[in-house]
Amino acid sequence: MKRVKVVVVGAGVVGLSAAVCVAETLPYCSVTVIAEKFSPDTTGDGAAGILLPKEFPDIPLERQRRWFKESFDHLLAIADSPQASNAGVYLNSGYHIFKEIPSNKKPFFSDLVFGFRYMTDHEMKRFPNHKFGQAFTTLKCECLSYLPWLEKRFQVSGGQIIHDKVTDLQKLALNYDAIINCSGLGSRFLVKDEEVYPVRGQMLKISAPWLKNFIRDGDGKTYIYPGIRYVNVGGTRQADDWRMEADKEDSDGILERCCQLEPSLRSAQVMGEWAGLRPTRANPRVEREFLHVQGRQVPLVHNYGHGSCGITLSWGTALDVVNLLRQSLFEKPPHARL
Repeated sequence: MKRVKVVVVGAGVVGLSAAVCVAETLPYCSVTVIAEKFSPDTTGDGAAGILLPKEFPDIPLERQRRWFKESFDHLLAIADSPQASNAGVYLNSGYHIFKEIPSNKKPFFSDLVFGFRYMTDHEMKRFPNHKFGQAFTTLKCECLSYLPWLEKRFQVSGGQIIHDKVTDLQKLALNYDAIINCSGLGSRFLVKDEEVYPVRGQMLKISAPWLKNFIRDGDGKTYIYPGIRYVNVGGTRQADDWRMEADKEDSDGILERCCQLEPSLRSAQVMGEWAGLRPTRANPRVEREFLHVQGRQVPLVHNYGHGSCGITLSWGTALDVVNLLRQSLFEKPPHARL
């Protein structure tokens, strides 16, 4: 059988996860990743990388649970292996605190993380401005290590890498049998999807090695995430803001909010600032269509718009991509397009 030429557009955590899944799962496919930016220049490289899903309004909850569970299980297996250090994946415990008691005190992922429980009154005394909290252990995945590790794994499985900017999927379809679109914000231009938009996130890198537990405020933008190299403190959620440079006013606000949660940060050294654009949609787009090119039907599988959940859902949505691609090739077998 002729090998099926598959191209993945985008080399962030979503794109590389999809590329690895296809290359390792479908041996009759030869997979190429084409992207303008690779690690350390992707959005994921600056992300805090803690696995903490949000609920999307129009995607069945069971599908969201599966995306998270498959991603959690995949990364947990790495955290439990000798590869953990190279991949930058490890368990992390902490607190999710709220100024008002949320309507859903027990989120859909509560049985998928470890040790989920409500915080005690004694624990809540540390946070006098908050009324309710959840304690649990999740995973942290640092893309500065994970993305190069994933890229190497992809190449070991026979994958090819091309540094280039893709501007036309129809032209790309002339040379490939299937396309997987993981272009994130680029999909706004590449497939004219105006439902995907940037949500700007800014954070600081702090030297505070005494901090071991994460703290996340229910406001969705204030967090303290201890990491291997430094502590990530943030952040911002600025919709339709395309600025990539750090803003001093934002930095000052972030530092003040985080010092209120963790006063010991007031003596910590700021090592750097980072700003990035989360490719956000009301619901991630994980679905397929077909491009009609010179009498051929070329499967186009979309996988983008994860917002702040890119790392959190990356492996689960990649497995969906494999199934969508397999279905497309099964419906029109590869040898029929010689």
